[in-house]
Amino acid sequence: MDISGKIWGETSKLFSKNNVEVFRITGKESGKSSLHKHNAKWSMFFVESGLLKVVREKNDYELIDETILKPHQSTIIPPGEFHQFIVISDNTVAFEFYWTEIDQNDIDRKNCGSIGG
Repeated sequence: MDISGKIWGETSKLFSKNNVEVFRITGKESGKSSLHKHNAKWSMFFVESGLLKVVREKNDYELIDETILKPHQSTIIPPGEFHQFIVISDNTVAFEFYWTEIDQNDIDRKNCGSIGG
């Protein structure tokens, strides 16, 4: 298990393969992650115990969205949205899941294909 200490707690990388990553987060009360965004990754926070506030800067309209997650609740953040989390209660345990999506329309055809010459 790959553990990284942070000022607000620690993260442990549980899984990282192809287009999916899973991290376990343990946090200290009032600890804040950096305000950041992911260019291609989706991000989902799932709280196992404690309370976690997820703050998002919406891209579609001018709004700061604040969601407080209780145990067994989750929220999903699309790529390109600045976000951070704030640990509300000591010994909070949460998981962050990252994934990327394949664009089903990721093809530029020059012709239709054919049979024969």
